[in-house]
Formats: sequence, C-alpha cells, structure tokens
Amino acid sequence: MIEFPSDEALTAGEAAPIIPNDLPDDYRAGFVAIVGRPNVGKSTLTNALVGRKIAITSMRPETTRHNARGVITRPGGQVVLVDTPGLHRPRTLLGKRLNDMARETLVDVDAVIFCLPADQKIGPGDRYIARELSGVSAPVFAVVTKADLVGPERMAEALIEASQLADFAEIIPVSARLDDTNDLVDVLFAAMPPSPPLFPLDQISDQSDETMIAEYVREAALHGAREELPHSIAVTVEEMIEEPGASADDPGRLRVIVNIFVERDSQKGIVIGKGGRGIAQIRQRAQRAARHLLGRPVTLDVHVRTAKNWQRDPKLLGKLGF
Repeated sequence: MIEFPSDEALTAGEAAPIIPNDLPDDYRAGFVAIVGRPNVGKSTLTNALVGRKIAITSMRPETTRHNARGVITRPGGQVVLVDTPGLHRPRTLLGKRLNDMARETLVDVDAVIFCLPADQKIGPGDRYIARELSGVSAPVFAVVTKADLVGPERMAEALIEASQLADFAEIIPVSARLDDTNDLVDVLFAAMPPSPPLFPLDQISDQSDETMIAEYVREAALHGAREELPHSIAVTVEEMIEEPGASADDPGRLRVIVNIFVERDSQKGIVIGKGGRGIAQIRQRAQRAARHLLGRPVTLDVHVRTAKNWQRDPKLLGKLGF
C-alpha cells in the first residue's frame, strides 16, 4: 500500500515518502504559488487548471483568505497549485495576516505564477508585487489573464508591459473562462523538479468539506453584498450533523450550522435583508453548491452574528481562523 502524508502534514516542500512502483523514473512534482493583486483572476485560473471549483470567486477584492491547494496529476508528474490571498498594502490586521500568508507560501515553492490582467494597465500594485518577488529563488512566470476580454492590439500591449515589469522566466497569455490553459500547464510541469507525488494520485484538493461549505456561504454572501460589507464578512461552520437516511442505501441529510460574522450590528440587517430575503438567497445558493460538492442532500442553518471590529482584533481573528 502506498503511504502518503496527511493533509495537515503537507506543506510546500514536503513530499510523499514512498514512490509508487509504476511511476516513471523521471517523475516530477512540485508546488506553484499563484500571486497577484486582489481580483485579477487567481482563483478563476486555479479552478480552470484543476478542472474543478476549489476556490470561490467574486468581483470583490480579497475574496481569497487562505491558501487553497489544487492538484494537477499527469502520468509523468504532479503540480500542486497554491492559490494565495492577493498581495496588497494592508489597512487592517486581517490584511497584514493575509499578506504574511501569501509571503510564507513563496519561501519553498518550485515556481510562481504572477497574474497580470490583460484588461488593465500595469499599476502600483503590480509593481509592488514585482518588488516582493525580486528575491524569490524559484522561476516566476507572468501569466496575462482575462485574454478573452481584450482584442489582439491590447493583448500585444499587455505582453509588452509585462516584459517591462520584470525579468520573467516566461510570459504566457491565458483565458481561464475559455479553458485556454494548456500551454501554461505544459510550462509548469517542465519547471517541476524530480520528486515523488506530493498528494495521492486521485486527490485534486486539500480543502475539507467543512472549509468548502463555509466558503460557499461566504461566496453567496459576497454575491449580494453592498460595497461596505465584503471585507466585514467572515464565515465559520459551527457543527455538521449527520441525519440518518430512510434506508441503508440512503446517505441521509447533512445539516450544517453556519455562522456569518459582521463587524457592526447595522450590517446584520443588510445581510439578512428585508423580510429575510437576503439570508434566504445566501442559503439557497450555498446549499446548491454544497449538494453538488457532496452529492447528497444538505441543509444549511445560517445565523448572522456580530463580532465587533474583528478585522483588527487579534483574538477574534484567531477564533475566526486567521
């Protein structure tokens, strides 16, 4: 039996201790960090590369709040993508911790993807990240995202701007929405070092069901949130309760108790909505995603609570998982 380390034990740079007998001698595997400023398509790209939704997406900045790992496995190797929070100049303790999380990921990875959206000019945020990456020993690939949103002339400009930003190992245009990522995948596999697999060959993510359900609820809340709310929303799963099925073949229903935290009492009414319509829409969207993920009936029991100024409170940040 092939033994692999637990999900908790897997961090960038740690490899599985035993090589399966049927793998080629030149098998390659490694970690790739995906970085960029907020809302440039990092999570959309991660999902497209893996072929399944492992990271939530929205039009709101700072949607990604933890390092989500997605695994691409081929007969000759394995690439572990690490979708990181967007690097930015932080204004809160939460922002600082998200930046620290992204920076820590860069220490032991084997390659870095720096996302630069084709539909936007290079700006101060991109130059800030380029400086952050200047000391990274791993090769950095500039990936010009959202290629489907621009014409040939703007794409040519975007590629030139990327080439002037830093000395990248390679510059690759992609459209995650059109699934135009094959060239990028080939480049990543070629950049990986000789190594045994880092994850079981049939695993595509390290995200637990509990984590994904909490993220689905937050994604649903972000979908309808006003401008002042996105950074103020945090979500935790309090309990997952297995309800017995009607027969041996019935997996039963999973009831999940979820808490949505906001920073001020006035924000609770915004999330709940008039007549409870807001919270009902959040529940419905998240339940659909959870049912698709688990392949079984799921009921979400969603509560909205206040954790005053949690983004700036070290104790509350710890309780909320940051």
